This record gives sequence, C-alpha cells and structure tokens, in this order.
Amino acid sequence: MLNQTRKVKNLIQKSICVGVCLLSFNSSAGEGYFGWVYSLDLQPEGKWEFEQRLQLTRGQASGTYDLWQARTEMEYGLSNDFQLAGYLNSYSINASKNYTNSEYCEQENSTCTGGYGVPGSASHGSGYAKTGIDGVSIEGIWRITNPVTSPIGVGLYLEPTIGNLKNALETRLILQSNFLDDRLQLVGNLVYEVEKLKFDEEPIEETIVDVVAGVTYRFMPNLNLGFEYRFHNDFDGYSFNNQTQRAHFIGPNVHYATKDWWVTAAMRTQVGGQCWAPGTAECSDSKVWDSHGRNEYIVKFGMPF
Repeated sequence: MLNQTRKVKNLIQKSICVGVCLLSFNSSAGEGYFGWVYSLDLQPEGKWEFEQRLQLTRGQASGTYDLWQARTEMEYGLSNDFQLAGYLNSYSINASKNYTNSEYCEQENSTCTGGYGVPGSASHGSGYAKTGIDGVSIEGIWRITNPVTSPIGVGLYLEPTIGNLKNALETRLILQSNFLDDRLQLVGNLVYEVEKLKFDEEPIEETIVDVVAGVTYRFMPNLNLGFEYRFHNDFDGYSFNNQTQRAHFIGPNVHYATKDWWVTAAMRTQVGGQCWAPGTAECSDSKVWDSHGRNEYIVKFGMPF
C-alpha cells in the first residue's frame, strides 16, 4: 500500500513538473465548469491556457481497484470559434481480487484481478500495480453557434489518442444553452468513440456511444454548483456488432474561478448497469466493472497566460 501511495505521488509530481515546463510559453482562458462534460466556453483567438486533470476511478466488485489518470494539457484559440489542445497522458493502477462476479472467478480458478489497464495474466496473481506515461492526445473543438448570442450553442469535437493502454478516436456533438444572464448553463454531449484496448495479450476493439449532460449555476461571482449525468453504451467491435454493456452515472460538481486561475471538482457514482454476451462476466450486483468503478472523482485546474 505504501509503495502504491509513492507511485501515485510520483505521478502527481511528474504531472506538475510537466505543467511548470509548459507554463514557460505564454496564454488566457475558457473555464471548465464541468468534470466530464465539454462545453462551448473556448479560448479566445490567440490565447493560451494550461490545464491539469487528475481522475480517480475507485472500487469494483470486491477487493481493491484504484486507477489514477493524469492529463496535462495546453489549449490555444486558433480563432474565437476554434480551439486546439494537446495532452500528455499518464496513469497509476493498483488492483487485487477486484473484478467481475464470484461465480466466474470460481469457474475459471482465478483471483479475478482485472479491469481497465490490467492484463489478463494478472488474474492468477496476488495483485497488479503499475505507473507510467500512457501516451498523447490532440483535441479540436469547433463552435458553430455561440450560446451567448444564440438560443442553442452547437459545436463539434474531435480527439485522437495514441497510447500504451489504448488507441482511440473520440467525437462529440456539443449542445449548450445559457439562461439568466449566462449564470445558468445546460450542456449535453453525444459521444461516439472507437477504441482499441492494448493492455491485454489480445487487443480488444470496441465502440462507445454515450450521452453526457450537465447543469451548472453561478451562485456567487466566483462559485458554480451543478450536476452531471452519463448514459454509457459499449459495443463489441467497430460495427455495432453486439451491445455488451450499459450503465448510468450521476454526481455533483463545483467550480471556483478567479481572474488568474480556476479549479473544478466533480464526482459521479454508478447507479445501475447491465451486461450482455460476450461480456456477461463483467457485471455483478447490477454494476459494470470492465472499464468502470463504483465511483469516479476528478479535479481540474486551469491557468490562462
């Protein structure tokens, strides 16, 4: 446990070091009001922002499962309606006797150590722990209509990722409406992602279709409170061959901003899930475990310059 704590501290320290190096460039801001929902608050033309994210996925069917994921990001406004960003991704995993349902573990004579980032070979050991650099992502957001000047803001998002744990291509349709002099924001994302999971002996190809949505309200000049929801759907292969899982997540968020920096914290808990063949062993207790946990936490820090 102490060794895993040191690894997490090292991951955080490395992320901060990368951030400090990046801050030697120059920049200015579009705040991130949500943990996982993308909004249309973009960087103005010619402005930069540094952003650091740290996410924890914790708890599966039993045992121990802690997945820390850090993303160090630089954003730049190519125009007032198009933002480009680059990410350096890193991770730390600690898993032991955590995965799927007990009946499957007994049938396979396995300790059921598994989950996202854990190779199948770990299922017959006492546990698995690893920390490292995952890879890189590039993100582009095009704001077609602005929710500040239009009843509904519309945007398109594209993010390719190349990493040690997975390669992925994620797209989003972003919808946003602002009310009460922009104090109240309602935001929804339709997510379509194809990914190849690479951490196991045999790569796994899958398609994800999600609906994520959030509401945030500015109660004080510097403080926003809100909620987020995720409706997750996973399909085997790249052609919607078979739906393998469905799950729901919900939780609160809080956002605090000053002129020079902002911070957002959010959590969401899994409130129900279902699995179908060939992924039936990945569910128990009406929850989905393969790439998910009971609870997820995220903290995001942004600094324009």
